[in-house]
Amino acid sequence: MTAEDVLYDAEAYAEDDLDNADIVEWYEARAVTVPTAVATGAIVAAFALGVLTAVGALALMGRLDD
Repeated sequence: MTAEDVLYDAEAYAEDDLDNADIVEWYEARAVTVPTAVATGAIVAAFALGVLTAVGALALMGRLDD
């Protein structure tokens, strides 16, 4: 296959493309809404997980000597 075989006449195909064009409708995405209780719970859970991870890492390193 040569370059000439690949090239095509754009004007000849332009009308066919317009006749067979798909209609695409774009919609604006809806804003993500999260209830306050869910957001607060996620923040508290993330903080608690961080604290547990820090305490566990310190315990494994032997740094928690009371």
